[in-house]
Amino acid sequence: MLERTSSRLADRIARGDLFDTRCPSRAILKHITSTWGMLALIALRQGTLRFSELRRRVNGVSERMLAQTLQQLEGDGLVLRVSYPVVPPHVEYSLTPLGEEAAALVEGLADWIEGNLGTLMKGVEAPEAA
Repeated sequence: MLERTSSRLADRIARGDLFDTRCPSRAILKHITSTWGMLALIALRQGTLRFSELRRRVNGVSERMLAQTLQQLEGDGLVLRVSYPVVPPHVEYSLTPLGEEAAALVEGLADWIEGNLGTLMKGVEAPEAA
C-alpha cells in the first residue's frame, strides 16, 4: 500500500500539482509570478542582457533582490547565466528554451493587466458609503 501511495505522489510531482502543499511546483510558481521574476523574464525576451542592463530595464529592483531573483530563476532552469573571466567581471543573462516559454506566458498576463488597467483600478477604489 505504501508503494502505491508513493507511486501516485511521484506521478503527481512529475506532472505537478499546485494545490498540494508538498509539491515543488509552488516554489517555482512563486519565482515566476513574483513581481521581479515576471519583469526579469519579460525583459530577457528581448535578448541577452548584462546584469546592469537588466536592472535598468526592470527599474526599481534592488541589486540584491535582482541577484536573488535571477538565482532562483536559474535554479528553476529558466535563466542561463554566463560569467566571463575578465576584469571587471562580465556576466550575461538569457532565457533558456523553457524560460522563453514561461516568459511568453507571463508577458501575456502582463499585457492583459496593462490593457485592463483602467477597469482594474476601478475595483481598487474604495466603495462609496451607503
